[in-house]
Amino acid sequence: MKLGLALSGGGIRGIAHAGVLKALEDNNIKIDIIGGTSSGSMIATLYAMGYSPYYIYLLFKKYAINIAKTNTFPFLLGIDKIFRKTNITGMKSGEDIEILYDNLAKRRGFNNISEIDMPIVVPSVDLIQGKEYIFTNQIPNNTNPSIEYIDNISIGKMVRASSSFPAVFSPCNIQNCAFADGGALDNIPVEEVKRQGADKVIAVKFNSEKINNKSNMMDIAMKTIDIMGNKISENGLAKSDYVLNIYTDKVGLLDTNKLDKCFQYGYDCTIAKIEHLNFNEIL
Repeated sequence: MKLGLALSGGGIRGIAHAGVLKALEDNNIKIDIIGGTSSGSMIATLYAMGYSPYYIYLLFKKYAINIAKTNTFPFLLGIDKIFRKTNITGMKSGEDIEILYDNLAKRRGFNNISEIDMPIVVPSVDLIQGKEYIFTNQIPNNTNPSIEYIDNISIGKMVRASSSFPAVFSPCNIQNCAFADGGALDNIPVEEVKRQGADKVIAVKFNSEKINNKSNMMDIAMKTIDIMGNKISENGLAKSDYVLNIYTDKVGLLDTNKLDKCFQYGYDCTIAKIEHLNFNEIL
């Protein structure tokens, strides 16, 4: 019986996925196949390369601030500056992500996604064609005809392509494609994880934040992102065998001050479900 894990995007909240993995590890639940979109791809890729959940958490703490280099207020100012430009790209190129992941891959002896042993799937979207692409080290036999599959790409380029959130990061150009955040078409890649041979799949997503008359602009933005992501993922979620909903208490897209809390949210949520709902039932 092979167990798969599908991790959603969610900006800085993605560090909660490392907390989920740590809780599973602490309870001897082995993941055989993994997939992730955007920040979920960052966690999934590190895990597939053999980094432990807690070390992934430490890596995020070390590098996330340098990658984001912005919090809520400067982020919104940056958006305003972008839309005043005639040539709209993004606040950052995303090259920092690519370089970082290539270096982290080399530490484990990898250069190309094809060299990773654990089956992994990472969605992205080509803005030129409006088409979904899946980066994977194992192209399945039962491919989706509407999706293009790529199994020969550098690890850094793959993560950058899936994580290029519009307006924050410029599209990642690969040959004739301009790749952007995979969450635009597949925020939780349950179906692709199943195509890799997973008998059961756990989907991990973030609870949509509540909005009230005290909500600020970033609260509203995150609410919008969550609604879009959850709507896009409805079909995939319906095909998952278990869904972990993680509440992260109004954490902004690039709110690096709350990394520790997000990791703990992911861990605590998983532990609570393990204690009260028998995970062995899905294995």
